[in-house]
Amino acid sequence: MTATGNPPISTPRMPSLFVPHGAGPCFFMDWNPPDAWHAMAAFLENVANTLPARPSAIVLVSAHWLEPAFSVGSGAQPELIYDYYGFPPHTYELRYPAPGAPQLAARIAALLGQAQLPARQDDARGFDHGMFIPLKLMFPAADVPVVQLSLRHDLDPQAHLDAGRALASLRDEGVLIVGSGMSFHNMRGYGDPRFGPISDTFDRWLVETVESAALQREHALAAWEQAPSARLCHPPRAEEHLLPLMVVAGAAREAGGRCVFSDRVMETTLSAFRFD
Repeated sequence: MTATGNPPISTPRMPSLFVPHGAGPCFFMDWNPPDAWHAMAAFLENVANTLPARPSAIVLVSAHWLEPAFSVGSGAQPELIYDYYGFPPHTYELRYPAPGAPQLAARIAALLGQAQLPARQDDARGFDHGMFIPLKLMFPAADVPVVQLSLRHDLDPQAHLDAGRALASLRDEGVLIVGSGMSFHNMRGYGDPRFGPISDTFDRWLVETVESAALQREHALAAWEQAPSARLCHPPRAEEHLLPLMVVAGAAREAGGRCVFSDRVMETTLSAFRFD
């Protein structure tokens, strides 16, 4: 049996992806300027077309779920959590009825435990907007089972790299591992032209790091705070939007990485990365 409990089938290895999820429900509302998020939306809408096959399931690591230990959503039909504030009323009526995958959730918890990373299952937690906002664009039919994985409160980059490595075998079972965050996430920096060059500097480092050899990549990501402009782009204790990249990079193991999207939004550079 596969991780999702289905009979084994021949399936190509899935990549692992780090995608930007935008600002709240930005893709589903008016914005100023009107085209601010159009390029990112178009990128997300095309992701499924770039995959080697339809995923058997998705494991999504969201910047918006932090727990003392890794937690795995194990509900069969999770509800949505509208964890954004001050947006138009219709954005609280968005729907994404993707099923959960309890058997896969149990497998994830077991794999993390085997890697000496204690994990718990949570059958009550719903899908937060770090999950349903990008997936509404990536897989709009909501017919691919999704398991959401939390970050750890300590935001230890090495632990999150290790978590990804523990889950890498799922990629050979048709499971798509997605990290949902933002490559730049300083709330005071958005919209401030002074942060354009700052975000560019850090983004160049991220691209060079992701595209380096696997061992060098992991060492650099584990020490990401030493990167140029790192703490201006992700202030202390606010790096939760970068940490999903660590899980995705860990799940890549020896696979190569590359930048597959970059755009200037709200005066800052935002990028997406893929590991094949």
